[in-house]
Amino acid sequence: MTFDLLAFIALTLAAIPCGLFLLNLYAYRPVRQNCKQACNGRVHGGITGISVLIPARNEEQNLRASLTAVLANRDCLFEVVVLDDHSTDRTAAIVDELARDDSRVRLEPAPVLPAGWCGKQHACHELAKLATHPLLVFMDADVRLAPDALSRMMSFMRESDAQLASGVPCQELGTFSERLLIPQIHFILLGFLPIHFMRRTRMPALSAGCGQLFVADRDAYMQTGGHAMIRASLHDGLQLPRLFRTHGFKTELFDATDLATCRMYRTNGETWRGLGKNATEGLGAPATIIPMTALLLGGQVLPFALLACGARLSSGALVTTVIACGFAYLPRLLAVKLFRQPFGSALLHPLGIIALLGIQWYALICRIAGKSSEWKGRSYARVVQTPSTKST
Repeated sequence: MTFDLLAFIALTLAAIPCGLFLLNLYAYRPVRQNCKQACNGRVHGGITGISVLIPARNEEQNLRASLTAVLANRDCLFEVVVLDDHSTDRTAAIVDELARDDSRVRLEPAPVLPAGWCGKQHACHELAKLATHPLLVFMDADVRLAPDALSRMMSFMRESDAQLASGVPCQELGTFSERLLIPQIHFILLGFLPIHFMRRTRMPALSAGCGQLFVADRDAYMQTGGHAMIRASLHDGLQLPRLFRTHGFKTELFDATDLATCRMYRTNGETWRGLGKNATEGLGAPATIIPMTALLLGGQVLPFALLACGARLSSGALVTTVIACGFAYLPRLLAVKLFRQPFGSALLHPLGIIALLGIQWYALICRIAGKSSEWKGRSYARVVQTPSTKST
């Protein structure tokens, strides 16, 4: 294969996600701020109100700041229900302390985790049963909401007529692995999902979401069976929207950069384990990993490898390669401004792609070898999860 052909392949594979990323920026938009009218009206035929549902297992490091941020929300009727999932730290004590000062906060103990369930899915399933309002916000304990987040999300649900919506919060990054890998979330989402087409269909294959922050219509949630239908999954960000779309409901995406912040992981090791625990349900699934590896290596790594061989390239191949590198970098550089990502992370984009693919392949090999995934003190089999047809 000649360098000219390789340069053309690199250009093509870099241009496709770059073009889709740019197109998606018109669809993946922040939630508008003028939403007080929505909070004084009705949502999906029910009295306005939001149940903020937080599963918590050993979250003493995050929970106080998270709850304080939720309680600072205004222009909206809401409750906050925290499910203590058998924590061994001060999680319950922190919630109890805040609940004594604010009646909107409730602490509930989690039942024993049944066999075959992921801890988070079980906690969310139990939380949904405890909710009293028609709109459900499932939120990780490390997410911090802006003071107008709830009212704006309520407005978005009303105006979009969606039954499930999700957004990626602004990601707070500390360690090298966080900076290298976490910003790839936006690149993969906007570079490979045709959001405009997603909105015109209910195809389960076009499902996408962020497990850190979901907003759901309670009636639709109950009709689908909710988290009980994805009980073994470690990837609710993908599987919950897929479940809703399988039942014919509309799912949506919004830019949550100015609505919420999240520090997903705290160490290099935690970042790698966290991204690997559910890889085989998404990018690292057997049916997905080979074509995605080809697309990502060909469009995001090959251009820079060719550029390193610049002296051996013809003038035409060199120009093509430089343009391909520009296409690879453009989405990441735009994300620095739009999604508050580190500039250094964007510059290391090719290395980040290699590391991300390494995690996916490692997770798949572990699944084939029967090796379980460890998370929050629990062991889970690595699975390719599809929504269950059984309820509880």
